[in-house]
Amino acid sequence: MDTQNKYDTLRLVVFLFLTGIGTAFSQGKFLTKSGAITFEASVPSFEEVKATNDKVTAIINTETSDIAALALVKGFRFKVALMEEHFNENYAESDKFPKAKFSGKIEGYTQDTSDKVQNTIIKGTLTFHGVSQKIETPATLQQNKERIKLSAQFKVKPSDFDVEIPSVVSNKLAKEIDIQLNFNLNPK
Repeated sequence: MDTQNKYDTLRLVVFLFLTGIGTAFSQGKFLTKSGAITFEASVPSFEEVKATNDKVTAIINTETSDIAALALVKGFRFKVALMEEHFNENYAESDKFPKAKFSGKIEGYTQDTSDKVQNTIIKGTLTFHGVSQKIETPATLQQNKERIKLSAQFKVKPSDFDVEIPSVVSNKLAKEIDIQLNFNLNPK
């Protein structure tokens, strides 16, 4: 075999090896870059305080039941632009704390690809506004070979994340903020 053929054979072996490694590492991982998180802090008789971020990145490792999510705080969209500005500048301080992060585990998760709904518990750490808090919430998970759908809803208090609400607007905001997440993840 001449030198060129040996070189071509070596390149093919290296390519197949690397492709195999990439496939092995990607097995069991599901990803989305278009997950949605909605929060609402509305109270009756006042203007709706609600925002959605539909560009959330999330990943689930089905082999370890690990879950992680990342949202850019400036990605939350309100109906009223001024409310969005106040949220970013005065409450979330998104220039100083640009990301909200979650990492944890899906408790009771089984690798069932039958597309039936599983009731699970998500436990982990939510970091927002530079403060990390433990979160535990019920969730529903539905999986087949092409995707995982994950939904959960929980409440947090602004004070748990050192977010100060001025007394002049405190009666216009709920004491607890309702957070909903909906992720449709595909194999990575």
